[in-house]
Amino acid sequence: MLLNVFSVFIGCIALVLALPAFLPLLGWANWAIIPIAFVGLAFGVLSDRKAGRFLNMAVIVFSIGRLWLGGGIF
Repeated sequence: MLLNVFSVFIGCIALVLALPAFLPLLGWANWAIIPIAFVGLAFGVLSDRKAGRFLNMAVIVFSIGRLWLGGGIF
């Protein structure tokens, strides 16, 4: 249960950081956000609950999608 709390906490931080990174010229920040979300995903995988796991996977998909739209940098 505690691992899921850590996972959700890290996922919320990554999500808050990912929202401004969706703006033009801030897409490069997703390169830092994706590893943060992977750390949260690792905690989520070790947990018996799924909320943190799915939150971090959503942040990863969101950030990778933004990088894909911006060509990897912008």
